[in-house]
Amino acid sequence: MTTATLHAAPAHRGSWYSRTEQWLDDRGKGAWIAAMVLGFIFVWPIGLALLAYMIWSKRLFNGNCARRTRHAHVDFKSSGNTAFDSYKSDTLRRLQDEQDHFEQFLGRLRDAKDKAEFDQFMADRDKRKPETDGETVDA
Repeated sequence: MTTATLHAAPAHRGSWYSRTEQWLDDRGKGAWIAAMVLGFIFVWPIGLALLAYMIWSKRLFNGNCARRTRHAHVDFKSSGNTAFDSYKSDTLRRLQDEQDHFEQFLGRLRDAKDKAEFDQFMADRDKRKPETDGETVDA
């Protein structure tokens, strides 16, 4: 058996489109932007198509295409040291829990702010309502 057969890629890993998309996602937003710029330089319709795809798929604005795939690879990669691996998984789980709690807190904070603004609007509207009650509307 040669090293070529050991490291040979599987025969079918998806279409060229999905492999290219995954390759660019693994490298982050900069790779998408570089591909778009190169597309504009060499064949402008390709650059335009990439720009449209990046906007349509929200890859241009969310900034987490690489983060999403990197976390999946880091979580399952073992260092070979079981004590460190258990510490790492506990720490990652704790950090994920803290992030979830913080996002819930931000949601409650936004809800409270929205409720306060709505209550203020209703109070202002109720103050103005007696002024308009005396008017009659002719239809």
